[in-house]
Amino acid sequence: MTNIVLLLTNEQVQEVKNAYVKNQVSRNAPGVVFAAKLADTSITAYKSGKVMFQGGGAEREAARWGIATTTAKTSAAKGDKLPESFATMSVIGSDETGTGDYFGPITVAAVYVPADKIPLVQELGVKDSKMLTDDYMRKIAPDLMKVCTYSILTLRNDKYNALQTKGYSQGKMKALLHNQALKHVLNKIAPEQPQYILIDQFAERDTYYRHIQKEKEIVRDNVLFSTKAENLHVAVATASILARYAFLKEMDRLSELVGFTLQKGASSKVDVMAAKIWKTKGEDVLRSISKWHFANTEKARKMMK
Repeated sequence: MTNIVLLLTNEQVQEVKNAYVKNQVSRNAPGVVFAAKLADTSITAYKSGKVMFQGGGAEREAARWGIATTTAKTSAAKGDKLPESFATMSVIGSDETGTGDYFGPITVAAVYVPADKIPLVQELGVKDSKMLTDDYMRKIAPDLMKVCTYSILTLRNDKYNALQTKGYSQGKMKALLHNQALKHVLNKIAPEQPQYILIDQFAERDTYYRHIQKEKEIVRDNVLFSTKAENLHVAVATASILARYAFLKEMDRLSELVGFTLQKGASSKVDVMAAKIWKTKGEDVLRSISKWHFANTEKARKMMK
């Protein structure tokens, strides 16, 4: 049984409670402040800020909330053991964003940073993207795209919803996107080869490769997995920035479509905004700009009554 634990802020825990309030159950265990039960997932929130997702749908539900910044600050990276001096090597890194946002796409980026370009990339301002503002990432991303070999993939909402309806989990979608982006970069730099490929880990290695087992071409050579990988090599940090940049650009397009700036995340503010769009633009428009299976849809529906 899949078991995923995220460390969230008090505000994020409240958002989790709001999202699953209709599925709330009683759980009289020490430290538990909230519990919910879905058909395939149990969600338990603790006083410590930890939220545990258990069951077949754990990966899907946990992906809605991402990995909190507090987790990155308070716990060590987990995954493959990296070689000595890994941060100085020639590496392709990949990362994604948008998984926990109701509005907007999932975006994945893969970036090759050879050893001799690491100082330049750092000089351009690359560091852990969770420490950067959206405005700053918008500013530096174009420069990074000029000096790095990269691939950016954007899974827009219509395609996302179609795949989700077919039974694809977010984990499977992300794995397919990562594999495709990595293939693109490898093809672009051929015959040159990176020393390693580092994927910001969102699933165990076996799970990742099970998701993409039917693909004709699977990237396997010298692939490493680690959480908080943006802190381990500038290639992943750069990929994180480019993925975020692509997400923001698509959010700009969708905001222009509806006539106002769309709210990021999946909070109660998003519920209100979704209901507004539903009333003024119709269900088809809301569906076309959202991850329709999120609990925000049902909350917006109730606001319509």
